[in-house]
Amino acid sequence: MAAPFSNDAVVLRRRSGLWAESAFQSIIFISALSIVMLLGAVFVSLLLHSIPSIRAFGFGFIYGKTWDPVSAQFGALPFVVGTLLTSFLALLISLPFSIGISIFIGEYFKKGTLSSLLKNVTELLAGIPSIIYGFWALYVLVPVVRNLQIKLDIFPHGVGIFSASLILSVMIIPYAASIGREVIAMVPSDIKEAAYSLGATRQEVITKVILPYARPGILAGILLGLGRALGETMAVTMVVGNSNLLPLNIFGPGNTMASVIANEFTEATASLYVSALMEVGLFLFFLTMIINIIGRYIVKSLSIESK
Repeated sequence: MAAPFSNDAVVLRRRSGLWAESAFQSIIFISALSIVMLLGAVFVSLLLHSIPSIRAFGFGFIYGKTWDPVSAQFGALPFVVGTLLTSFLALLISLPFSIGISIFIGEYFKKGTLSSLLKNVTELLAGIPSIIYGFWALYVLVPVVRNLQIKLDIFPHGVGIFSASLILSVMIIPYAASIGREVIAMVPSDIKEAAYSLGATRQEVITKVILPYARPGILAGILLGLGRALGETMAVTMVVGNSNLLPLNIFGPGNTMASVIANEFTEATASLYVSALMEVGLFLFFLTMIINIIGRYIVKSLSIESK
């Protein structure tokens, strides 16, 4: 009886498999390398266009408070403060909601019609364009904030840092909640059952077993939401007030780095003006990268501790 495969056929099949494996690895390597090259290209482009502004203002650009295109005086501190205030305040507002939604869907209602409905609604919120959020905030949220300011005897701007933070918090909740839900659902059932067998209540299992175990993943989702908040443009632009002055309080008008670029880039005619806006973008690039690096370090540290 003849062998199903001759030696030559086996060798040919092995060579074909090795060639396919090598080609597959090359494609994956090129794909990964293209991401690094794209990131480097963005950085180089921003840096080259920022050189005139860097030469003109030096480090004073970062802590300068004056942004006056008419007199060619540019300082980015109001936008840096506005970006940090809106982003971290939005993160603070959204934190209890995102964690609560994650626990509710990931632990209490894992299956069923209600769970599917909540998952779909959460994912739908993440897919709504930011301009829609901006319109909703302008016509619904801003009047509510203005009435609150009147009751608190604060000058009723309506638009401002607080309004921008509120709409940002709504926008970043789906990101943190979706990732948190997946991580909480993946907590091994053996660990939870062991806690229940020792007499722990459901609340104790959630606070002392599930949340510590899922903490790195939950934090990763929160940081993803923070990255969205730092770079959000249209929704913030419509309600932040677009003031190029340092915000006096969270209810006052302000501006962010992304918003000032969106508002003024088409109006910038002087080369130094364009370069200053490019430097704002470069600093936003660095700020986002630094926060992501710090966040990844924290997530890695928490992952080691949980093990």
